[in-house]
This record gives sequence, C-alpha cells and structure tokens, in this order.
Amino acid sequence: MARVPVAAPHHIRRASATLARRYRALRPRPAAELVPTPRSWLRTLGMAAVVLLGAWLGLLAVGDVRVPVGPMDTTMALRPSLTGGTKINVSPLGDLRLNSHEAPVRLDVTVDQLDPVRAQALVDHPERISGLQQEIAHDVAHGTLDLAVRSCVAVVLGATGLALAVYRRPRRALAAGGLALALLAVSGGTAYATWNPKSVLEPKFSGLLSSAPSLVGNARNIVTEFDVYQKELARLVTNVTKLYDVTSTLPAYEPDPTTIRVLHVSDIHLNPASWKIIASLVEQYRIDVIVDSGDTMDHGTAAENGFLDPIADLGAPYVWVRGNHDSRTTQRYLERMKNVHVLDDGRAVTIAGLRFAGTGDPQFTPDRSVAPGGDRAEELAGARLAAALRDQKAAGTPVDIAIAHEPVAARETDGEVPLVLAGHVHHEATEIMKYGTRLRIEGSTGGSGLRAVERPDPDPIETSVLYLDRDTRRLQAWDEIRLGGLGRTTAEVARHLVEDNRPGTGATPGATPSAATPSTRPGADPSGSRGTPVPTTP
Repeated sequence: MARVPVAAPHHIRRASATLARRYRALRPRPAAELVPTPRSWLRTLGMAAVVLLGAWLGLLAVGDVRVPVGPMDTTMALRPSLTGGTKINVSPLGDLRLNSHEAPVRLDVTVDQLDPVRAQALVDHPERISGLQQEIAHDVAHGTLDLAVRSCVAVVLGATGLALAVYRRPRRALAAGGLALALLAVSGGTAYATWNPKSVLEPKFSGLLSSAPSLVGNARNIVTEFDVYQKELARLVTNVTKLYDVTSTLPAYEPDPTTIRVLHVSDIHLNPASWKIIASLVEQYRIDVIVDSGDTMDHGTAAENGFLDPIADLGAPYVWVRGNHDSRTTQRYLERMKNVHVLDDGRAVTIAGLRFAGTGDPQFTPDRSVAPGGDRAEELAGARLAAALRDQKAAGTPVDIAIAHEPVAARETDGEVPLVLAGHVHHEATEIMKYGTRLRIEGSTGGSGLRAVERPDPDPIETSVLYLDRDTRRLQAWDEIRLGGLGRTTAEVARHLVEDNRPGTGATPGATPSAATPSTRPGADPSGSRGTPVPTTP
C-alpha cells in the first residue's frame, strides 16, 4: 500500500525557516563578502546626501526665529558653514563677523528694524539704559534656546520628509531623521566646546561698517568704557527716533500751476531719512524736477550704491552733479537709473521746460592717495562750466540753471546764467554776484549725515523749493524748509520773494537782500504776504 506524504503544519514550516536564517547569519562568511561593494558605498553616500540636504532644507524652511533684542527686532538662524562663527547683518550698512566658535554651523543674526515702542520707552526713561546690557543678554539667551529647539525639529522633519520621498520606506526615513538630529547635536556640542566669548572684542567689519571702528572706536574700548558708550547709545536712540517722527509732519502747500517747481537738495551724506523727506515734498509741493548738487554719499564706495536705489521711486526727474564725497563709481551707478540725469563737464539737458547744465566736483576727498587741488581746481572746473554755458548761448539754447557742488566753482559762472545752484558748506545762503547771476547755496539735506551725532548741536536738515516762471524761466520765489536736525522736533518753512537782480548786493545767508522778515506759512499767496516760521511737532 502506497504511503501518501503529509504536509507539515504551517507553524512548523515557519519555525524551520527562522532557524535556517539564523544559521546562515551565524555561519562564518567568506572574506570577499566582508568587503563593501560599490553598491553599498553608493547607498551610504546617498543616505548621507539625503540627511544633509533634508536637514539644510528644514533649517531654511522653519529654522528662523524672530527675537526682540533690546529696542531692536532681530531674526536668528543656523546655517551650514565650513568655518562656523557668528554673522550679524545690519542692512544696508553691512555686517560684522565674530570668530565665536568652530563647528559646521554658523549663527546668523539679522537686525530687521528698530521697534518704535521699545525705542520710545528708552527715550522717555533714560535710566533703563543702565539695565540694557542685562536685558540684551537675557533676550539673546532666550532666543538661542528657542532657536536650538526649533532647529532640532526642523532638521528631523526635513531629513525624515526627504528620505520618505526618496526611499518610500518608513524605517529609512526614521533613520535619516535620527542621523540628522545626531549630526546637529554633535555640531552643537562642538560649538559649545569651542565657544570663544572674547570674539566680540575683535569683530571683522564689511560694507559701510568697515569704517565703524574709526567712527565709534574699536570694540575693546567700548567694553572697557561701557558707561560712556551707554550714554552715547541713549543719545543716538533718542535722536534717530525723534528724527523719524518729524519727517512725516511737514506742512502742505497748494502750488501755483503757472510755475515750474524745482526741489533743491544737497549734501545728503548717506542719511536714509532724507529720501522720506524728499518723497514727502515731491508729493505735497508737486515738484517737477529735483536737483541734487552733490555729496549724496560719504565715502563713494561701491558698497554704498544700494543707498541710491530709492531715487527711482521719488516720483520726479532727478538731476545730479558729483560732489567731493561722490566717486566715479557713484556716478556710473546713477547714470544707469532711468529717471536720473547726471551732468558733468558742462553737459546740458532740458527737463520740465528748464535747461540745466552742470559739472562734477574735480576733487574726491575720501581718496587720500590723491592730493586735493584746493580752490584752484574748483576755479578751473567752474571756468570750463562757464565756457560750456557760453557755447550753449551761442547755439541758441541758453541755460536757465547751472549746477556745481562747490560755491567756488559756481562763482565762475557769474554773468553767463541767471541762476546757479551749489552746496558743500552745509548752510543755506543766497548771493547776487557782480555781473547779476544769483548764487543759491543749499544746506545739508542729510543734516550732515552721521557727523550729526558727533556734536551736541546737530546741523539742521535743509532743502528748498524754487518757483520759476514758466514763460521767462526766471526765479520768482523760493521756500526754505528746515527741520531741527537730530534730536529736534520743529520744522520751519520760510517764503522768500525775488526782486530784480542787483549786481553787487552781496551775500546774505538764507535770505534775499530786501526781505527783512521773509517768512510765511506754506500755502500763502506768493505775491508777498509775510508771517513767521511755522513750527511743527510730531
């Protein structure tokens, strides 16, 4: 009788298979099998790439933390780096780098803006400055802890999500997340072990901040003389806060539609508040053209060029000549802007019905390698401008307004043009010269820039609106606009009426020779009603 084979029960077969696998795992393997194959190397490198890329993407997506530090709003973030350290961005001035640690991660701190509420609190209660150091230390510590937690979550989610998308296996995705967390922990431990608190004494500056040590002293002096620094910081915060408050409170004026309105600005010297003031005046006075008689910059470096970008949005054509603080690099940057007309070497242009001609300053004082030419160089530049004016007149296209930065150069145009504009001296003045040309010198529309915080009585912010007859293209009147400067909260607008030019009248700073009290409220009749300067408080 034949024997029929009987299949083993299911659980017996499964146990046998398990024993077989364990036996094969315990069996000694040939040496050839122990050598990693190219395929295994590729798998390892692929996993490493996924972990690194996923962690980096996670940090970019959710790794930033907004932290208030004293009166400032900042953003902190961790970024991959071969050198480590800390980078503090102060846009648009540049950044400073601290050799704070050595690890494959860098701490980025971006100063976003000055919080007006907290800054005003310091202004109203100067005694709080004494505790500002402890407050900032507490804010930074709190922000760093928050950043560490958020970064851990970010790298785990980034690496896990990317591994799941690539491999589609939960185990590998979890392994990638664990590796990313371990990598961040090792980096953090390395940074902690190599932390150098003294790095703040030796920062590396870039951009406009590269001149900071020469302006405010090096960091070592600030640390050793912190009491003095606290007082200067309080004064700086006070002045800047009040400046920005007053710029939006200028009086309104309804212009006469029969006049051409020219806004004359000069010597802005990198003051960012100037652009807000100019934009406000262009809108309120319906300015037809803006004339800048130079020194828009302070050092003329390429790093400063970004400061000029708001010119494109001022809402009016912008006529510009180079000052002694503006470089050829500055000039080339402005020449590429659509609404800017750069005048140099007597070049003439017609805008809004007026013909302008101008020349750049022949001297560039920030370049210490070039010996300044003094008044002689200015006189030669002015003589070339005067010759260009004569050529324009001979060609039947006489110039209405000439522009030079230095008054010394501008005086050489006497008799060749009805009106010449200049700046440089940081105070307003009007002079009718010997042969009848009116010289109008503008003050500093930037309040002398950063120099304003170096003296107890800062320079005022000054600019003028010129009214010219549309038919004769001659000056009829002008409004002098003056803000009280850093730390002051008044604004004045004074109307000046033009009488016939009388040769030899002489110079009268800020007034026409015949106007005893030439001040009036904006919006008054240009025919000559007079009043008092208008104070404006925020």
